[in-house]
Amino acid sequence: MAATVGSISCAGASLLLSSASGKYSSNQQACFRKLKGEFAALSLSIDSVAGSKSSAASRLSAGVARAAVTAPPTYKTLKPLGDRVLVKIQASEEKSDGGIILPTTTQTKPQSGEVVEVGEGKKIGEKSVPSCVTVGNTIVYSKYAGTEIQFNGADHILLKEDDVIGLLSTEDIKDLKPVNDRVLIKVAEAEDKTAGGVLLTDSVKEKPVIGEVVAVGPGSYGEDGTRKPLEVSIGDNVLYSKYAGNEFKNKDNSQYVVMRVSDLLAILS
Repeated sequence: MAATVGSISCAGASLLLSSASGKYSSNQQACFRKLKGEFAALSLSIDSVAGSKSSAASRLSAGVARAAVTAPPTYKTLKPLGDRVLVKIQASEEKSDGGIILPTTTQTKPQSGEVVEVGEGKKIGEKSVPSCVTVGNTIVYSKYAGTEIQFNGADHILLKEDDVIGLLSTEDIKDLKPVNDRVLIKVAEAEDKTAGGVLLTDSVKEKPVIGEVVAVGPGSYGEDGTRKPLEVSIGDNVLYSKYAGNEFKNKDNSQYVVMRVSDLLAILS
């Protein structure tokens, strides 16, 4: 890599000084040699900085999937407080569906894992409300939620119950069981053509905001600590906020989104 000062590279300046040194007096040639050495040192220094930045970027990329906090091995148990839960993170996919090995930077950040510890739950008024999950459940959680921690040699995440999207008993997102006030929606397919019959590419297709409710949670808790049923039912076609919820793609490439019922705008019929 040739370092650049202004519009002249250090390597180019060095070559220029070398070619010029034969045309001048011994004192001038001594000055040229000194300048040549300074340019060489400057080039080495800049390349060293660039290499350090590149190395740091590589370490950062390699550390994407690492836990943010590491618990010392002297601690053998971790008990979440309140409505928090400890989840062992599912390993990220290292290969594409076609068997291509994926680099760390393109691996999908996991959003699921197994519940290994549960807090005592939360209190609403004077009433204690148990957690919506139990040890052993496989859950799906919000993408950027929680605190990642490496514990007992494995990657875990500490979540608030409110960050849990639903329970999953199979590998198909369509089988997700939403928790609390969340609903699972199968997204309507985007229009492939304009009104004039022009075919649309994926990049210009309008993002759908309509879908069919395929699963609903049991509802949220009211101020008295009792469940309030949701206003929508399975089979309803709904209009929802454009950028709300968490999007998922099923193995058959169908699109789903999980969101709070408060992000629904209307029921269509």
